[in-house]
Amino acid sequence: MTATTDGSAGALPPRTASASDTDTDIDTPGAAGVPEAAVRAMRRATDLLLARQDAQGWWKGDLETNVTMDAEDLLLRQFLGIRDAETTRAAALFIRGEQRADGTWTTFYGGPGELSTTIEAYVALRLAGDAPDAPHMARAARWIRDQGGIAASRVFTRIWLALFGWWRWEDLPELPPEIIWFPQWVPLNIYDFGCWARQTIVPLTVVSAKRPVRPAPFPLTELHTDPGDPRPARPLAAVTSWDGIFQRLDKVLHGYHRVASKRLRRVAMNTAARWIVERQENDGCWGGIQPPAVYSLIALHLLGYDLKHPVMRAGLESLDRFAVWREDGARMIEACQSPVWDTCLATVALADAGVPADHPQLVRAADWMLGEEVLRAGDWAVRRPGLAPGGWAFEFHNDNYPDVDDTAEVVLALRRVRHPDPGRVDRAVGRGVRWTLGMQSRNGAWAAFDVDNTSPFPNRLPFCDFGEVIDPPSADVTAHVVEMLAVEGRAHDPSTRRGIEWLLAAQEPNGSWFGRWGVNYVYGTGSVVPALTVAGLPAAHPAIRRAVAWLETVQNDDGGWGEDLRSYEDVDGWSGRGASTASQTAWALLALLAAGERESKTVERGIEWLVGTQREDGSWDEPYFTGTGFPWDFSINYHLYRQVFPLTALGRYVHGEPFGDRTAAPQPGS
Repeated sequence: MTATTDGSAGALPPRTASASDTDTDIDTPGAAGVPEAAVRAMRRATDLLLARQDAQGWWKGDLETNVTMDAEDLLLRQFLGIRDAETTRAAALFIRGEQRADGTWTTFYGGPGELSTTIEAYVALRLAGDAPDAPHMARAARWIRDQGGIAASRVFTRIWLALFGWWRWEDLPELPPEIIWFPQWVPLNIYDFGCWARQTIVPLTVVSAKRPVRPAPFPLTELHTDPGDPRPARPLAAVTSWDGIFQRLDKVLHGYHRVASKRLRRVAMNTAARWIVERQENDGCWGGIQPPAVYSLIALHLLGYDLKHPVMRAGLESLDRFAVWREDGARMIEACQSPVWDTCLATVALADAGVPADHPQLVRAADWMLGEEVLRAGDWAVRRPGLAPGGWAFEFHNDNYPDVDDTAEVVLALRRVRHPDPGRVDRAVGRGVRWTLGMQSRNGAWAAFDVDNTSPFPNRLPFCDFGEVIDPPSADVTAHVVEMLAVEGRAHDPSTRRGIEWLLAAQEPNGSWFGRWGVNYVYGTGSVVPALTVAGLPAAHPAIRRAVAWLETVQNDDGGWGEDLRSYEDVDGWSGRGASTASQTAWALLALLAAGERESKTVERGIEWLVGTQREDGSWDEPYFTGTGFPWDFSINYHLYRQVFPLTALGRYVHGEPFGDRTAAPQPGS
């Protein structure tokens, strides 16, 4: 990925911007017409996607985030004493390549410089031997000081620095390991946190209690605004505000740290260790994602697990599997891997493109997905103890945290394949449907991992300034579930009806829907409209018409659609606004096609954009980040999105909607 030099965080992008930096037009619709050009583009994309399938049946594109993954990997290796020259060189090569001309690093392509990301990248390059007076390092340090220095960075960055004595543990928020004992009815018990947060917080309570310091190999005085006072006091919020209450609670917890019973604390840390070890996956990782693995390894090491212990050895080996080696020798670390998600989306795309349902590669994909079904209870069972398992996770190995979104999409994908053992498919789908129905929240919607994970308190903790730490229901996940249930003949089911009612109530005043797991209103709208129409709402329904009107107003002058991640922070300025991308253009087209707009000029221009920007090999270029981990705070570029979603849109444009003959459901709100 080429780093951008545009440091502007405020100016709106031009309406004619395109994701492609080069002229890749290979099939401009002319006298032959748009439909014929779409067929040719669809065939090229189909051939490319089929060629990229693994022999075992899965697809997986790179999952690109930001350089904190790479920096923290080096810092972990430094802390454990296992950092080697080759890994350091390759990581530094990647980190340097992502630096912008102003010296900063961003959390997404084209975004503004981000302080904590820039600090962590800078420290990693210092570990790699880059001198602080080198021009690229001096620019970074100057920018960091201008933004308030280390003292203004997020808690997690300062935790990493505290491990080496670059920050004082006493000046960090406190979260005691005794939280592991809080029952579910107590606020701030670990199950009040989203699964990704609890997996990270539990080991960090051990680290926070131990407060280890490994001698720093160099000082970082150049990153303080005032080296003589590197830790200026932060102002307290009003005592009557929630922020003020939690700041004062943190002071109490610091006092408790000084007087806590050593025996009680030791028992709490051992309980946390058992909790951590019990959740290690078969491949050695935790939850299939890199951050919990990193902190779990540190916590267990502090509790006496040596590097040769099977738990530690497997954990360290799992981290190596997150590494993507580039042709230039650079090493990028993925935050997680997405084979189940990529495989079900690829299967749907190929089926929509006309690949026969019994095609060997689709059958192989179905076999692999069937083998990935999670058949044991995980953390979700804490709030649904009587619910039988039967879902799918996102990653290769993640039996503790299957998610509703993947389960819904896998069921949709399996139903597109003519498998030689239909009974096996029916049984797996039946378990998945039952599990999904059991994961419905009280308000009628669905979240990704847990039920009713909506406590307002975790996000208030001073400790939790690293992104979203709860898992409330969202429009995109709920839409995928509603679509899946409708395809399964459950459009009239009371649970489906409640989901539809929630979606209709969640529509934004401008006609769009918020996208929790994709960027952003284009993703939400592209998810909801197809679900509502499959569930039986007519194209003339007011909610559908409002969505169509909104998509028409935000179409770019070049015919595509795009949305910048800044829409999470500045809705009025950025909602539906951004450089055209292949995946976001496809999402808009999926909504418009589902709404019966195939013959419209809006759809024609969108298809023309997809056809005109396709590369000769059948792919699309997409440097922009269109996936979401935490809204605004953590963004993702799924490298397969640029392939599967355009192919799905082209397929539905050419062949029509795949579920258009479903029985219409009652129409709420009409």
